[in-house]
Amino acid sequence: MNVIEQLEKEQQKKKTPALRAGDTVRVHAKVVEGTRERIQVFEGTVIRVTGGGLRRNFTVRRVTHGVGVERTFMIHSPRIDKIDVLRHGDVRQGRLYYLRGKVGREARIRERRRLVAEGAEVEEPEEQAVEEVVEEPEAETQEA
Repeated sequence: MNVIEQLEKEQQKKKTPALRAGDTVRVHAKVVEGTRERIQVFEGTVIRVTGGGLRRNFTVRRVTHGVGVERTFMIHSPRIDKIDVLRHGDVRQGRLYYLRGKVGREARIRERRRLVAEGAEVEEPEEQAVEEVVEEPEAETQEA
């Protein structure tokens, strides 16, 4: 492993979500205003994912007040606090530039569903299982 690869490996984040075009994401980016630093949330649809390794980036598009806004983020950038994937989109293309010409209902993307094998049971989330457990009061035994 040469020096450049070693430096890149050190700067990569340990956990990054698997992003694809069509996914709806919420990106928490750090913004510096003067001497203060705050986190700004940018939510939209991923229209492309490019690059690889440390240079991997993705472009997010959202429409605000009738104006389309696109922003490109580096996945391993220290300016990105976290990336939340809200929905996985079901699209056929790797670049969704055609969304720029669509508005409203035309710009919707179907949600990709996970396929469940026949006969396999789907596990419930742990949160629901915890709520269903009811503790019974212990019966006190009195000896006479």
